[in-house]
Amino acid sequence: MGRLDGKHVLITGGARGMGAAEAALFVGEGATVCIADVLDEEGEATAEALGDAANYHHLDVRNAAAWATTVEGCLARYGKIDCLLNNAGVYREGNLETTTAEDWEFQIGINQTGVLLGMQAVAPSMREMQRGSIVNISSIAGLRGTPNCIGYGASKWAVRGMTKSAAKELAPFNVRVNSIHPGLIETDMLPLVGPPEMLGPMVPMGRTAHADEVADTALFLASDDSKYTTGTEFVVDGGFTA
Repeated sequence: MGRLDGKHVLITGGARGMGAAEAALFVGEGATVCIADVLDEEGEATAEALGDAANYHHLDVRNAAAWATTVEGCLARYGKIDCLLNNAGVYREGNLETTTAEDWEFQIGINQTGVLLGMQAVAPSMREMQRGSIVNISSIAGLRGTPNCIGYGASKWAVRGMTKSAAKELAPFNVRVNSIHPGLIETDMLPLVGPPEMLGPMVPMGRTAHADEVADTALFLASDDSKYTTGTEFVVDGGFTA
């Protein structure tokens, strides 16, 4: 038996990187998965590779109407959403003086507003079921001050705060809300931070992480193994913030 047998999961940013790793692991553990992204070609290929247990939806997480359409589609097909994994995220470098309004709004829109809209979209059906898990992907940039990424850091701190507020509001309905704070993970975003070969030695464990190592933590939070865990940060960073 898989740890997610009978569960249905909606994953944003699921076309590649951490989202694709999470989708593959979840399907392997018995879940059905709706992969949502704006990268249609990659998203459809990821879903196709996972077989009948996965399907793809185009979703701009900044758009409330698009969220409603995606959630309605998942509910029509599977009857429920047991877990929402708010994984979609973007990064743009910029310090206090160089960050433009466009860069700020782009990051806040996807990283912060997208998480809010996602939680709003699935909360009614989860409350009705009297169960559910929402997993919000933040970052170690949401735990500490980081130079040259003020917009990204602001959005990830916001995810941390929203997670705790939503956790308290939804706890009476047995709906859990937690955040994951990845460190230096080998995805397409990592080279924007710095050369991977230089970043690994900065980590106490001596290396950057694979996307499936974040997926393992997401699996715990999506499963019933974490049934009494809510409003909590889970740090996956090899000791970087210790």
